[in-house]
Amino acid sequence: MAVLSLDRVSKRFGARLAVDAVSFEVQEREVFGLLGPNGSGKSTILRLVTGYLYPSSGTVRIAGIDVVRAARAARERIGYVPEDSPLYGHLRVVEYLEFMGRLRGITGGALDRAIDAAVERLALGSVRTVIIERLSRGYRQRVSLAQAVLHRPELLVLDEPSNGLDPRQIIELRGLLKDLAQDCAVLVTSHILAEIERTADRVAILLDGRLLTVEQIAHEAVPAPPPSALEALFLDLTQAKAMR
Repeated sequence: MAVLSLDRVSKRFGARLAVDAVSFEVQEREVFGLLGPNGSGKSTILRLVTGYLYPSSGTVRIAGIDVVRAARAARERIGYVPEDSPLYGHLRVVEYLEFMGRLRGITGGALDRAIDAAVERLALGSVRTVIIERLSRGYRQRVSLAQAVLHRPELLVLDEPSNGLDPRQIIELRGLLKDLAQDCAVLVTSHILAEIERTADRVAILLDGRLLTVEQIAHEAVPAPPPSALEALFLDLTQAKAMR
């Protein structure tokens, strides 16, 4: 069974048809990219998948659960990082994760274990007690990812996750996405075609709300390509910690 399934999904805003009968599926442990120019419907599709919007027609299912008929059950299976993800800057990292965990219904020892696992996976140990507003853009992005995986979702939805990151942070984000996809399906949008090509297993290309094609990019058995010569030189010269 697909983790995410869209069946002839359309969305109207008045007279404007923002998404036009789009169908595709995302499988377990797959990184699935959405590509298209501005206004192609990418962000609208993400909002339909996450339940922020309801489709005008068609069906969206998460692990077989209809996002309209069983909205809460569907949302429990999703982790979401929107573009420019809002964070409570006055909280320390661990306080923010505790707050987000409780919103997800995680309490007691289970919450402590979930936070420890997310902190370790996203390499946040050195900033665990730091106030969020004092973190770099890279670390704030890691905090956003940590809150999204606290409850071990079946689907992780990322809207432009590399937006605002420097070259080193973008390179490290590739590895993070591949690592996170070991436990869940990942649906990601990006304006950077090269990043989608390096990280996605398949990609859907959209134009004016219509799905033009779904293409295979790489098989799971094929290892991720190494950094290019320029990337390797950049990493060697900067000598900075990942995602700083």
